[in-house]
Amino acid sequence: MKPIIKSYLFSALMLFAAESTIAQNMSVKTTQKNDPKWWKEAVVYQIYPRSFKDSNGDGVGDLKGIISKLDYVKSLGIDAVWLNPIYTSPNDDNGYDISNYREIMKDFGTMEDFDLLLKEMHKRGIKLVMDLVVNHSSDEHEWFKQSRSSRDNKYRDYYHWWPAEKGKPPYRWSFFDVNSDAWKYDAQTDSYYLHYFSQKQPDLNWENPKVRYEVYDIMKFWLDKGIDGFRMDAFQFASKDTTWPELPKGYEKNIIKYYGVGPHLHEYLQEMNKEVFSKYDIMTVAEGAGSSPEDAMQFVDPDRKELNMAYHFESVDIGKHVKDFGLVKYKEIFSRYDEAFKDKGWLSIFLANHDQPRMVSKFGNDNPEFREISSKMLSTFVMTMRGTPYYYYGDELGMVNIRFNSIDDYHDVDTRNKYIGLKNKGGDLNAFLEGQKQTSRENGRTPFQWDDTQNAGFTSGTPWLKVNPNYKTINAEAEEKDPNSVLNYFRKLVQLRKKEPTLVYGKYTLLDKENPNVYAYTRELDGKKLLVLLNFTDKNSTYKTGFPVTKSKIILDNYVGTKKLKNNILRPYEAIVIEIK
Repeated sequence: MKPIIKSYLFSALMLFAAESTIAQNMSVKTTQKNDPKWWKEAVVYQIYPRSFKDSNGDGVGDLKGIISKLDYVKSLGIDAVWLNPIYTSPNDDNGYDISNYREIMKDFGTMEDFDLLLKEMHKRGIKLVMDLVVNHSSDEHEWFKQSRSSRDNKYRDYYHWWPAEKGKPPYRWSFFDVNSDAWKYDAQTDSYYLHYFSQKQPDLNWENPKVRYEVYDIMKFWLDKGIDGFRMDAFQFASKDTTWPELPKGYEKNIIKYYGVGPHLHEYLQEMNKEVFSKYDIMTVAEGAGSSPEDAMQFVDPDRKELNMAYHFESVDIGKHVKDFGLVKYKEIFSRYDEAFKDKGWLSIFLANHDQPRMVSKFGNDNPEFREISSKMLSTFVMTMRGTPYYYYGDELGMVNIRFNSIDDYHDVDTRNKYIGLKNKGGDLNAFLEGQKQTSRENGRTPFQWDDTQNAGFTSGTPWLKVNPNYKTINAEAEEKDPNSVLNYFRKLVQLRKKEPTLVYGKYTLLDKENPNVYAYTRELDGKKLLVLLNFTDKNSTYKTGFPVTKSKIILDNYVGTKKLKNNILRPYEAIVIEIK
C-alpha cells in the first residue's frame, strides 16, 4: 500500500473515531438528562397510616382503611404511595421504633391485610414504596434484648456499647432524649448504649457485617412480596466513627456535618445495591443527603451504584415560615441543587412530610382568605419543578396546622420530651407551646378529613389524635363537589405533569432572581418552553421575565377564569403556567 493511501486511511479512521467519541459523549449527556425511569415520572403520595382511615373504630388508621380508600387515591392520578412504617412496634415514635421487621403492627392489621393492600394497589396501577427504618431498632427487638443481656452475647455487637469502666463515653447529642444525651446507661451489663433518637431507639451497629446482611434479608423479604421500593429513614446516620472522637465546639450548629454521612456510609450503600437493589426494578431513596448538592450527588450518581433518588432537607429546614427565611434565599436552594443535578442524578421535590407542619401553614397562608389560593400555588410549585414530586396526604385538601394549646394534646415523643427537658430546666413552657403551634410534627399528623360527619369520617371511635375542628368546611366530600376546589386543582396539576414531559425532564432556568415576592422559572425540552410564575405573598406583585409573554398561552392558573396576563402583575398567591410561543 502506498504511503499516501496509508496516510489518508489513517486520517479517515482518526476522524471517524473522533466523531464517534463526540457522538458517544453527546449520547451520554442526553441519556443522563432524559433517561426515562418510572420513578422519575411518578407522583408519590405519602400516607401516614395511623391517620388516614380507621376501619374498625379503634381510633387508629389501618390497612383495611387504606384499602377502602384506594379508589380515592387512584382518582388523584398519583403513581406511587410511600407508606410510613407499619411493622410491629411499641410505638414510642409512632412506628419508627421497630421490634419485628417481618410482622405487621396489630394496630394496622395483619400480613393478610398487607398482601391484599399490595394486590389492590397494583390492580389500580399504584406502586408501593415502604419505609425502612434501620439506623436503629426498638429496644424491644429481640436483637437488642439479647444484646443487653450480657457482654459476650452473640448479638452484643449488633448495637453500639461503651463499658462503664472506661468512664463516661464522649458526649453525643440525641434528637429526642429529655437531656439531649445519646448515651444511655444500662445497669444489666454496666454499659452505655447509643441512641441518636429516643432511649427506646438504640442505634444498630452497621460496622458489623452481620447486621448489614440481616437488613439485606429483611429488604428481600418485602421486595419478594412485590413492593416497589424503599424510603430509608435516618440512614444518613447509619455509619459512625466508632473511635468516638470529641466533637468540636459549635458542632450543634451543623449536626448533619458531624452526624451524617459517616466514614463508611457509601461503602454500605454500594454493598446494599450489589446485594439487593441491583436485583429489582425499584425506587430507592434515603432520608437526608448530606449538607450540600455535592454530598447529595454522591448518593445518586449512577456510576457509583448506590441509590436512584436524593431527598435533601435544605428545602424544609428554613425555620418557622418561608417569609421569615426569605424567598430569594429559598429560590437559591432549589436552583443550586438543580444546577448540580442537571446532567445526572435525580432529586425529590417536596414541601411537607410526617416530620413537618402542614405545607400551607409553613410555606403559604392558612388564613381563610388565602388558604385555598396559596395551597394551589404551592402545589403548582411542587408539580412543575424538575425532580420526583412527593405529596403529603391531606395537602390536596389544603389541610392546616391544628395548633394544640396543651401539652396533653401531643403524643409525639419529640414534643413531649422537649417539653419535659425544658420544664426540668425551668424554661418558658408557654413560649415553647406557642412555638409548637407552628412547628410541631403533629400538625401534619392529624386525621384525614373525609367529610363533615363526626371525627371527619376518619373513625367511629375516639381518634388517636384530635381531628382539626375545621373539618366541617375542609373535607374531601365537600371538595369533590366543587370544580374549583384545592382537591380538583391538584388533580389538574397531576394530569398536566403527566401530559407534559417538559415538566419532568425539561431544563430549569431561574428568572428574576432577586425578586423577593415572585418565584419565576422556565422549563424547556425539545423546543417546548413553559413559564411558571408563582407569587409567594398576599399582595399584588410584579415580575420580569426578560422576554415577551403577552401572546403566549396560559395552560393553568389558580384563579378562576384567567384569560390573559396583565401588565406583569400577579395577584396574591397567584400561580400561572404558560406555554411560550
